[in-house]
Amino acid sequence: MVKSFEVSELPVRSAKFISRKQWVVAGADDMFIRVYNYNTMDKVKVFEAHTDYIRCVAVHPTLPYVLSSSDDMLIKLWDWDKGWMCTQIFEGHSHYVMQVTFNPKDINTFASASLDRTTKIWSLGSPDPNFTLDGHQKGVNCVDYFTGGDRPYLITGSDDSTAKVWDYQTKSCVQTLEGHTHNISAVCFHPELPIIITGSEDGTVRIWHSTTYRLENTLNYGLERVWAVGYMKGSRRMVIGYDEGAIMIKMGREVPIASMDTGGKIIWAKHNEIQTVNIKTVGAGFEVTDGERLPLAVKELGSCDLYPQSLKHNPNGRFVVVCGDGEYIIYTALAWRNRSFGSALEFVWSSEGEYAIRESTSRIKIFSKSFQEKKTIRPSFSAERIFGGVLLAMCSSDFICFYDWVDCRLIRRIDVNVKNVYWADSGDLVAIASDTSFYILKYNRDVVASYLEGGKPVDEGVEDAFELLHEVNERVRTGIWVGDCFIYNNSLWRLNYCVGGEVTTMYHLDRPMYLLGYLANQSRVYLIDKEFNIIGYTLLLSLIEYKTLVMRGDLEHANEILSSIPKAQYNRFVPKLLLIFWNLEVCWKRLLR
Repeated sequence: MVKSFEVSELPVRSAKFISRKQWVVAGADDMFIRVYNYNTMDKVKVFEAHTDYIRCVAVHPTLPYVLSSSDDMLIKLWDWDKGWMCTQIFEGHSHYVMQVTFNPKDINTFASASLDRTTKIWSLGSPDPNFTLDGHQKGVNCVDYFTGGDRPYLITGSDDSTAKVWDYQTKSCVQTLEGHTHNISAVCFHPELPIIITGSEDGTVRIWHSTTYRLENTLNYGLERVWAVGYMKGSRRMVIGYDEGAIMIKMGREVPIASMDTGGKIIWAKHNEIQTVNIKTVGAGFEVTDGERLPLAVKELGSCDLYPQSLKHNPNGRFVVVCGDGEYIIYTALAWRNRSFGSALEFVWSSEGEYAIRESTSRIKIFSKSFQEKKTIRPSFSAERIFGGVLLAMCSSDFICFYDWVDCRLIRRIDVNVKNVYWADSGDLVAIASDTSFYILKYNRDVVASYLEGGKPVDEGVEDAFELLHEVNERVRTGIWVGDCFIYNNSLWRLNYCVGGEVTTMYHLDRPMYLLGYLANQSRVYLIDKEFNIIGYTLLLSLIEYKTLVMRGDLEHANEILSSIPKAQYNRFVPKLLLIFWNLEVCWKRLLR
């Protein structure tokens, strides 16, 4: 706790910050409004405002006004520039006025919720309500306006255990949210995420999708009745106030939804807005430093018709797929035009540009490059995840099955709990990441091809399809392949690379970052942080080739490449063991001479 104000011996039902004045304004059951300076702790003003309990105070976003509502059934407007004079009284409700809130899209208007079962919309300067929204079976406790987009919506919560979404232009109820088992005491539209939050005296907070109105989650922390929910714009944090205390939670995901094509063009989603940057636009005169943010010009590409939960370029970079809300849309990467869409829980690309969708745990569909449906698969197990690449992979909670894209024949089942699958561009290597480790496997495509061409049964798969090369006990957060080198960041936010089973730490990241891709012509690997900053780190291709050749035992060719690696990189990247190999080879050649 930073500071505490002793306001009244009776309950304080509402308090709000007035940040432009560095004040806190509070209304209590003793009918008084009190104003404090939260820096100096001085009491700025105390005055009797109503003849009954004060239920709510609301601060005008720009003008020196505060609204108060009370059990005396009145709403009053106070002007602090006029010595906290009451400049207007709003009469019209026939029961306690539980909450008032200004409309952020029209700050001359506000809404009030009352136990007379109605919500009224008012305008400053007019004594009578503009109109009344009447639809709840019991008293209305709370009201909030929709802040994002163009929808003229507000939401109300009632003692009838329902919340209602209203269109205040057509004055009609758009949706009724049912599920709570007791009075709804708090409602809000989240300003950043596409969700509605409702809190109830049943002790739960329910999270609803603000477009589909589907119930997404129910939170119950066992702290008795919910009385308030709060959020901060620009943050994913939310606070819930209960009988027994308050809880702060983080909503949504912090991993940025972004994808980079092979040419360095990056597309990302900020909520429904799609933006793009191009790494190649960094001027030739700009000296790029490892770990520093690149000064990239962000361009608006368009908006997405669904709320993105994933975004991914196809292999040649011409298309981008966006997945979310149980649907997918394929857009052109340059003009952001809709090319195809459908229902899907997941979407994956093949290495050749075909794609598959997971409609449910029991149905997978495969589509051609021309967006035509080719095949429907009904796996004999519950498919919880799918992965693309050289082979189509389907996962249960305990194993992963690989299938060929053409005929969906089982290639191999591997018993491992899979979090992600990363294919090398060559198609010969694959990294399978689990919760605690990752495995590097070699895919023997020639063995598989001859097996399938021989007409042998593949009910059990091809036993020699994969060869386990290495197992590394590290958790992979994100990963990419560069040739035979697997680059990844681990749970400690170290940027590592693995060649031949040997792991080398490139950099210690100072904050969470996520891999985007590698540009060979720049010898740099690029990452993105949650603020959509793009950061680059040097990784020489010659260094990767050198380590690969050494691991393969080809010391002669490795020695030729070593001369092209700057000596400044030796101590940082080239392990001592490799330098010992090189020195031994030099000594051996001298002995032979």
